[in-house]
Amino acid sequence: MNKYLEQLVDLAQIDKEIDGFGPRLEKVERVLRATKDEQAGIAEQISNIDEAVAELKFQKSQTNAHIAEFSAKIKDVSKKSSAAKTEKEIKALQLEDELAREQLEAANDEIERLEKIIANKNDLKTELEAKSAELTTSLQKIEADIAQEVSAIEKERAEIYAKKDKLIGDMNQKILTFYEKIRKWAHNTAVVPVKKQACYGCFMQINDKTYSAVIKGEDVVTCPHCGRILYKETAE
Repeated sequence: MNKYLEQLVDLAQIDKEIDGFGPRLEKVERVLRATKDEQAGIAEQISNIDEAVAELKFQKSQTNAHIAEFSAKIKDVSKKSSAAKTEKEIKALQLEDELAREQLEAANDEIERLEKIIANKNDLKTELEAKSAELTTSLQKIEADIAQEVSAIEKERAEIYAKKDKLIGDMNQKILTFYEKIRKWAHNTAVVPVKKQACYGCFMQINDKTYSAVIKGEDVVTCPHCGRILYKETAE
């Protein structure tokens, strides 16, 4: 393999490693984002519970006011009943008393129902707050681990870039320009191996003449189908 082709193979490998840093960092930070999203979701649930409990307490307050009204009504009817003279008046007051007592009972049942709902929501809030506290602790550890991992990746990336800069400095500029032109559309498949007499960029069979030139490795050879730079792997 001639010097230029060897440099192109090395450069293509370096560029592939550089392009791999983005997904690696994304994968590392994905866990952190997922945990933060979960914590934000819990915070929203707690906020919704607080709003719901406030509304339930308002309903409870209104129902208590109705209970006071119904109790006062029953007392008032009782007074009127003791002063009633005719049977018609007594029956009317009895009906009024029964209605007020039914309303009072229904209001007391409603208070009991509201208190159960409030208690359940408060229990759920307690569970969510405990989970949120656990996530806060987890986040601190995750952030520390991620910071360490990101630092290692950044260090590795700096070393790769330094290696690329050195390689580019030693390369023929025409060859480099030729490579960059192909890389614009082929990306990390600008330089590909030939296996079983096929280009491993477009996977098309190449003719004997081109294959022979690739095997010799004396020149920079491109695929006659796709235009990618070809080389023969030493292992093969």
